[in-house]
Amino acid sequence: MDYQLVFQFRGDSLQDFDAMVTLEDELIAELGDSADVDGHDCGSGETNIFIFTSDPAATFGRARPVLDRRQQLQAVTAAYREVGGERYTVIWPEGSRAEFSLL
Repeated sequence: MDYQLVFQFRGDSLQDFDAMVTLEDELIAELGDSADVDGHDCGSGETNIFIFTSDPAATFGRARPVLDRRQQLQAVTAAYREVGGERYTVIWPEGSRAEFSLL
C-alpha cells in the first residue's frame, strides 16, 4: 500500500475515546481488505485515524457512508501522502486548499 490516508477531527468532534474506537471499528469492517486501518492518535486538540491504502480517493469513498452515518462527515478533514512522504494532499472537504499537518 503506497499511501497513508488520515482522517483528522479537530476539537471535541469525537467527544470521547469510545466514540473514536467505535468509528475506527466500523471503518475496519467497511474497508475490509481494501485498506489497512493502522490506528489513531489523540492530543493537541485533534484526533487522527491512520489508514494505509493503494487508492486514497477510493478508500475515502468507501469510508464516507460510515462517516456520514456517524455524523462525522462535516467534522473530518481527509488527506493523504505517499508513505515516507512529507506533503499531504487534502481530498475532503472537496475543493479545500487548506494546508494539512499533524500536530
